[in-house]
Amino acid sequence: MREHAKGTYAQAFAHTVRVDPEDNFWMVDEGSNMIVKFSPEGKVLMTLGRKPEDFAGIPGPVGEDESSGGKTGGAILQQLLLSTRPGGAAAAPAAGGGGEGFGAGPFVTFNRETDVAWDPAGNIFVSDGYNNKRVVKFDKFGNFVKAFGSRGHGPGQFEDVHTIQVDHQGNVYVGDRANKRLQVFDNDGNFKTMFINVGAPWAVCITPGQHQYLYSSNSTGTTDMNDNGEIYKMELDGKILGKFGHGGKQLKEFMAVHEIDCRNENEIYVGEISNWRVQKLTLHPPK
Repeated sequence: MREHAKGTYAQAFAHTVRVDPEDNFWMVDEGSNMIVKFSPEGKVLMTLGRKPEDFAGIPGPVGEDESSGGKTGGAILQQLLLSTRPGGAAAAPAAGGGGEGFGAGPFVTFNRETDVAWDPAGNIFVSDGYNNKRVVKFDKFGNFVKAFGSRGHGPGQFEDVHTIQVDHQGNVYVGDRANKRLQVFDNDGNFKTMFINVGAPWAVCITPGQHQYLYSSNSTGTTDMNDNGEIYKMELDGKILGKFGHGGKQLKEFMAVHEIDCRNENEIYVGEISNWRVQKLTLHPPK
């Protein structure tokens, strides 16, 4: 086991770590509004986004905080940062534009982004998630291509862009957690369909191989434990093949599943932020 990227400038509050098809790993840091691509040896290869100069000006919590009656990690982070700023004073709000985030223009930086994925051509898709409520597409060199999506409840709109994956055909699967649905777009960001029967997708993963499958976690929250918590295995057209698990702290139970790795179709790793652990699960589908 090795440690990489210790003390990197972009580190503040990492939301996701993903491994691309070339074994590079990508750190998605919602606290700094940056994404960093590292080689397998830990060398920085690319950065996306920009860390706010006035770090305590990170945007506050979004609607999910009020609806859940508590504070999310983002709200707690902001409170901590404000408390350590000289005098505890808040920074002036950032200008509008670029979605609902910083600056002006089609892309200036992220605003609490959540996840990253790649299509077969190497294009990069970022779920720019808690505050901008959109998906941002870059080419494989990190050049901005386009952004799509806005805040709302209609097709192509989002309330909580929490997780993202791309299949071999270049279709983009976006976990719209607060709206409790998975939305599917073509490679240019045109809405295709949505799946509304798998709960709130906290984390999704698409397997490699000729026949791809989609895993989606209908997770419990970070502080509650109820009848949810199951993980679904699906065809890419939304057909449910099965589900397993429920909320809890025992083995084969889940709380706040924040990441799924499914590079082996029937051997998946599940990261839980409330249970502070990763579970390795071996599935035995009928033959």
